[in-house]
Amino acid sequence: MVADVYERLADSLDALPCGYPRTESGVELRILKRLFTPEEAELATHLSLIPEPAPVVARRAGLPIAVARQRLQAMEEKGLIFVLHSRKKPPQYMATQFAVGFFEYQLNKLDEELVRDLEEYFPVVFRHDLWQAAPQLRTVPVGESIDAQLEVMDYERAEDLVRAQSRFSVASCVCRQEHTLLGDACDKPLEVCMAFGAAAEYYVQNGMGRAMTREEALDVLVQAEDAGLVLQPSNSRDAAFICACCGDCCQVLQNVKRHPQPASIVSSAFVAALDQEACSGCGTCEIRCQMEAIAVDNGRAALDLDRCIGCGLCVNTCPSEALSLVRKPETQQPHVPASFVDANIRLAQARGKLGKAELARMVVRSRIDRLLAPRAEA
Repeated sequence: MVADVYERLADSLDALPCGYPRTESGVELRILKRLFTPEEAELATHLSLIPEPAPVVARRAGLPIAVARQRLQAMEEKGLIFVLHSRKKPPQYMATQFAVGFFEYQLNKLDEELVRDLEEYFPVVFRHDLWQAAPQLRTVPVGESIDAQLEVMDYERAEDLVRAQSRFSVASCVCRQEHTLLGDACDKPLEVCMAFGAAAEYYVQNGMGRAMTREEALDVLVQAEDAGLVLQPSNSRDAAFICACCGDCCQVLQNVKRHPQPASIVSSAFVAALDQEACSGCGTCEIRCQMEAIAVDNGRAALDLDRCIGCGLCVNTCPSEALSLVRKPETQQPHVPASFVDANIRLAQARGKLGKAELARMVVRSRIDRLLAPRAEA
């Protein structure tokens, strides 16, 4: 039955790091039916987190290679799977989770019906307990907020994260596109979300973003800082992307803001400090803060440390220099995984998925299918 394939796809997605939890309303199935044809949904259940060429996927799915390759290419164009492109190898196809994943890849493809389903589903997906255990993003300070005396690691500086890369793309913010369709988007700039390496190639290959130079990427950081956007790279020392987010549209920041103590669930090494005596009460910090952590009353700012995520947006525009960034105590320093893959494995394990046995089975299955795939090609 057609309905069964979407149930199986939902189960398959729920086994991925981010998960794909079920709801009483069935909105998660409505989203899948809007995006995947039944044939695509069936094929997607045969993909794994290990990149594999079309013949391997075809063998596993019991399809002719030409048919599998055609469907996989169509799914890539629709932003439903992730594909690694290389001059030396054929395309390698991977399953992609809901977020960070095929939600973001719906950039320039959203319609109002899909957006309303997504708005209903996001609070279900972004569970605060999982975000606290293994956040997918982290917060790094904007450049001008970092004092020369402040201890900062290379992977905590947005500039250093960019300089460490060699391939760059920039794309519009899918969250602000989403809110434009809802009619309540903010006026922040759109083209400020960057991807690096294989992710950059994917965005450019599929027309979601444009390639740019390292110097242009550094300029995007300046633009984001000027516009009052929070810099959120992937939660890894080797960043796969950097999003520039606002508290009005960003699904992650909106979800974090719902928590009574946002500072307790974000990955951030810093927090703001306020010298109330030096405060002039101008209110700039209150406007700049995306987490509602600062309020000005009776001519003085008040800082709610439970809501501060250490982005630094209030610091670099404070005319009286009453605000600064300080490093959290060592016991509160977040663990930052080495790579995007490590971060996703950590998230999956926090959900009770992808233990050592599951990872071993996935690797063994891929190796066996790779060995047998040439027979299917013949």
